[in-house]
Amino acid sequence: MKKIYLTKNQRETILLGRKIAQKIIRKNKRKKALVLALIGDLGGGKTTFLKGFARGLGIKEKILSPTFVLIKKFNIKLRTSNFKHFYHIDCYRIEKPKEILDLGLREIINNPKNIVAIEWADKIQKILPKKTFFLEFEVLGRNKRKISFYSK
Repeated sequence: MKKIYLTKNQRETILLGRKIAQKIIRKNKRKKALVLALIGDLGGGKTTFLKGFARGLGIKEKILSPTFVLIKKFNIKLRTSNFKHFYHIDCYRIEKPKEILDLGLREIINNPKNIVAIEWADKIQKILPKKTFFLEFEVLGRNKRKISFYSK
């Protein structure tokens, strides 16, 4: 089932990210990491959403897209969560899925204590786990975004 969210500005996109994170941390009965695949054009709101998502996980560090380092790891310090780490991955510069596998993606997504958010996930869609949550970002106007949330 696809859920559609409309946001009118960056603040609403950040708040939506926070709200979804808070829902997710309550439901952790997984054998592998929780994986979010973010898909959308440049400027579509993916990183803005993840700023709020990270806040919802209790992460205070500044969230920037890891375009050049590819993977950033943050500690989740919420006592109410069984999740321990949040990985922010950016596949914008990836040409082949093997490149991200060589950086340890398989180990990261096999750990049930991890939450993994992957920007430009369409570039590695073939290697994503079966229970991945997808978020598609569509620009509707200068600040308006349509965010579709579903799992495959």
